[in-house]
Amino acid sequence: MSTSPKISLSSAALIAGIGLLVMAVAAPFAELYVLPKLIVPYMTAETAANIQAHETLFTAAIYAYFITFICDLVVAWALYILLKPVNEYLSLLTALFRWVYTLIAIMALMNLITALQLITTPKYLTIIEKDQLYAQAMISIRAFKNHWYFGISLFAIHLFLLGYMVIKSTYIPKILGILLILSGTGYLLNSVKPYFFPSISVDFAMYTFFGELIFMLWLLIKGPRLQEIG
Repeated sequence: MSTSPKISLSSAALIAGIGLLVMAVAAPFAELYVLPKLIVPYMTAETAANIQAHETLFTAAIYAYFITFICDLVVAWALYILLKPVNEYLSLLTALFRWVYTLIAIMALMNLITALQLITTPKYLTIIEKDQLYAQAMISIRAFKNHWYFGISLFAIHLFLLGYMVIKSTYIPKILGILLILSGTGYLLNSVKPYFFPSISVDFAMYTFFGELIFMLWLLIKGPRLQEIG
């Protein structure tokens, strides 16, 4: 089954690689730097004061997440093209899982926008007490994480399918498929842990994401050299 004549396998690989690279910069900036710097868990007044003092930084984090999720849409499409020669319908299903996950993530992101508006808009204080206002903002921040992390289970399924298709392909190293499946396993464990085994540590799962980084490097370095299949 041949790929679309409008985009080559090499171009699709490069687009996916660039998208993943942007995500590798934007997501850690928001998730590992800004939010831990500004948000004090369950301390509403301290968190509100931090966000008020660093409103631009918090806004930058929101846009970093947004850019990450937009890249998710692009990467899903590029990977669909890249793996279409393996199985067109399974490749489409793989992309759909990532697109649905991304929709959930973008909807979850609205909670951070709500929190920012509650904390930085003085007029809200005319209709609700400050303590209640800041508590609502903290709930919105927690809702973002809860909703987003729940959707990650769909992203994990995407990685399982992606890894399987990479293994079945003849033009991508099979080891990358195995690493992607391991990455999916890590994401799935982190996603379902709060619901099924909250007391069990799955800290090891935090290291499985390296499979995605290795896949990204292959897409950027080797991907542009791919020959057409057909």
